[in-house]
Amino acid sequence: MARADRRRFVFSSMVGSSAVASGLATGLGTAGGWLAGLPELRAEDVQLEAGAVQFRQEIEPLVRLIEASSRETVLDKVLAEVHAGRTYRELLAAMFLAGIRNVQPRPAVGFKFHCVLAVYATHQASMAALDNERWLPLLWAIDNFKSAQATDVREGNWTMAKVDESRLPTAEKSLAALAEALENWDVEAADAAAAAAARTASRSQLLDIMARYASRDFRSIGHKAIYVAAAFRTLEVIGWEHAEPIVRSLAYAILNHQGDENPSKHDYAVDRAGRENWQLASTWTTPWQVGRIDSPATLDLLKMLRSTEPTAASKVALECINGGVHPRSVSDAVSLASAELVMRQPGIVPLHAVTTTNALTYLAASVADERLRKWLLLQNVAFLSHFTEAAKARGKLPENNIDALEAKQSTPPAVESVFGDLASDKAASANAIFQLAQDPASAYEVVRAARHLVFLKGTDAHDYKFSSAALEDYQLISPKWRAHYLAGCSYLFKNANDKTSPLAKRAGI
Repeated sequence: MARADRRRFVFSSMVGSSAVASGLATGLGTAGGWLAGLPELRAEDVQLEAGAVQFRQEIEPLVRLIEASSRETVLDKVLAEVHAGRTYRELLAAMFLAGIRNVQPRPAVGFKFHCVLAVYATHQASMAALDNERWLPLLWAIDNFKSAQATDVREGNWTMAKVDESRLPTAEKSLAALAEALENWDVEAADAAAAAAARTASRSQLLDIMARYASRDFRSIGHKAIYVAAAFRTLEVIGWEHAEPIVRSLAYAILNHQGDENPSKHDYAVDRAGRENWQLASTWTTPWQVGRIDSPATLDLLKMLRSTEPTAASKVALECINGGVHPRSVSDAVSLASAELVMRQPGIVPLHAVTTTNALTYLAASVADERLRKWLLLQNVAFLSHFTEAAKARGKLPENNIDALEAKQSTPPAVESVFGDLASDKAASANAIFQLAQDPASAYEVVRAARHLVFLKGTDAHDYKFSSAALEDYQLISPKWRAHYLAGCSYLFKNANDKTSPLAKRAGI
């Protein structure tokens, strides 16, 4: 009983007040037991179909509970597991693995697959939340998975199969076999090699391969790179013991393409920059992260990215670097260009320019091979040009330049007005945020308010993905450009006038 009471205390502390806890877990704290009033979970509901991949014994039952429960009852059952002692880390792992097994990254690595892509973003949100909001992002992710699972069922009910052990290469050949299969777009060989490599290779070895092949093409508007970054970061939280199915899923997602033609035998536009940039990276004459921080060069590159095609843009960026400009000044330009694209067209394509830049920035900082790091930055430049072309294809882009932002008021506005009264006028709100962000303390309040509104108003995976990426990269961009970047991204922040999400209402937040 003492142990059970301690668990109740931990749960209540993380959720917040008792009113919030009772709002989330209606009926779970009654004297008749924590499961009182919950629908019965039958034995056949938790049996795994033959041929499907099975996870580790300690996590499989929790994954099956999430999979088999209805959308209407799953949150009550999950919270009952919390009362019984399940940890946040276990629930995060089970949520991620449920998506891996049940939701196919087809016809593109996006759409319903966002229930997987957004898991790490929801974890970032949880870590940045107030205590009384900390469980909301994870609970939202579980509910979102149930929606995606239903979509997958309608589209054919795909399930990840067990690995074919007879096809596995030997441990010493697994990495080479994985690289060869990914190079040749061979799905079956990649699946077997991914399983073998996950059992024997190091995290660093696997990340270098996955980052290279996920970032080589612009299919799925950056979601392949987003998935690799999110998956490896999630594994850092839930534990490398869950790596094998996740690495297999990554290989399957990376090889997604449209049509029957093998991309390795063609010169498609979405692949061209990746091949040319790999050669360009070998002509990068300075060591990684050496050079001068050059704000005028950043501004020139930003202007260049408004109109230059992908391969030409990468060449201009490399000329700057070989001329002594620090790579950070180049990455600053890419981040600014992504935020400016949001200002010019606050929609789905520019949103992914921000989230893809975030992923490629993480990968470039995390891989071991120096040529690969350099290539990833050049790819980030090329991808931004691809995003600009894709945005232009959706309509004319207005001249709404991020370097034209200015602090127009002598007295900074209140943060509340930025997300309230001014929210209907995106340009006015952005200029107000730009002015507020001149002061680090006020900028912090803007960031905190933006996060809080995601918990209250967020209903879509993109709400979490975008806010987590933008608010992380805000801290990474050079101080000179932080106010510009935050103001540009604000065009896609939630505001106080948006409808409160059903989950936030249920929680009483």
